[in-house]
Amino acid sequence: MYIITNGIIITEEALLEGFDLIVEQDRISKIVPKGSFIPEANTEILDANGGYVTPGLIDIHSDYIEHMTAPRPTSLIDFRLSLRETEKELIGHGITTMFHSLSIFKSVDYKYRPIREPENVRKLVDLIDQTHTSMHLVRHRFHARFEIDNLDEIESLKQYINEDKVHLLSFMDHTPGQGQYRDLEMYKKTIRGYEDVTDENVEIIIANHQSKPKMTIDAVREIAEMAKARNIAVASHDDDSVEKLDLVKSFGTTISEFPITLEIARKAKEKGLYTIAGAPNVILGGSHSGNLSASEAVQDGSIDILCSDYYPAAMLHAVFQLASQYNKSLVDMFKLVTLNPAKAVNMDDNLGSIREGKKADLLIIERLEPDDFPVITAVMVDGKLIQKTNYRT
Repeated sequence: MYIITNGIIITEEALLEGFDLIVEQDRISKIVPKGSFIPEANTEILDANGGYVTPGLIDIHSDYIEHMTAPRPTSLIDFRLSLRETEKELIGHGITTMFHSLSIFKSVDYKYRPIREPENVRKLVDLIDQTHTSMHLVRHRFHARFEIDNLDEIESLKQYINEDKVHLLSFMDHTPGQGQYRDLEMYKKTIRGYEDVTDENVEIIIANHQSKPKMTIDAVREIAEMAKARNIAVASHDDDSVEKLDLVKSFGTTISEFPITLEIARKAKEKGLYTIAGAPNVILGGSHSGNLSASEAVQDGSIDILCSDYYPAAMLHAVFQLASQYNKSLVDMFKLVTLNPAKAVNMDDNLGSIREGKKADLLIIERLEPDDFPVITAVMVDGKLIQKTNYRT
């Protein structure tokens, strides 16, 4: 049993001061007036030191594990080691549930990543699955990012779904000239950022990608139906038109990842889709691809969820930055990284908010002077204290 005291508790509705939070076993047991609960002999007291007590962060789109396993194009770190070291970093950023977004790509003409080879994806998927019944720190989940030109791996994706190893499914199309890369000049600039290539080679790369065969709509719909039958949420990626929103809705998509413009984000919301933007977009002041501004979209009410995308530290800082710079409710901003993602992936019965009876995935967050950055000083998962950090002067 734990009593968390001297904190500001962020619930679904309000900031609560003058209350203690009681944890028994793996659950949030009670929220009671401070000092009113009589502890048992073995109860541990956690002093929040005036900081915030929040739900653990839920990250439903992050390819960070790819960087940890393949930090260089020719370097593959032991996968078990990579997963262990990744989760140690995640708890330092307050992420207690991580959807590892593994890319099931066909071969690319630039930015080769060995971690995206089918056999390496399979190894990581199996390792993520094994964490459910082995020693681990955070909840590991598999977000299957399937590129629709990867016809060779359709059967592998079906197998992952049938083996109950997929927890979120995204259909992606990174063909230049649409979606994320609808601006071909931005696409060319992106390629040149990875490799020193001639203009002629860039044009060849574009032509190759634009001519690749892709999955039919019926094939996409079939796999989406398989996912939905197992309560797996289905997402579209880089939506850039109302027509695409209508299409993805037709096969049961409930999430729009990274809508390209504010207008499309608004339309996605109107159509009942959860909308996702990257937290790095917030702290950088805009999209690295020249697309939607996440800060602007959050202020507009067009974004439901922030994910870390490629930088896990961004989620916590984006929440506080939005609250302070734009005078947004901290309660509402925390929902972007807790309750809303939990709802989007059908986990909100147990996770995503501080409520009696829910799982005790909790953070204590303090502010450090003089820069006032938020820092994680305690992390609890399933009612177990897995990290305590003491800053010193």
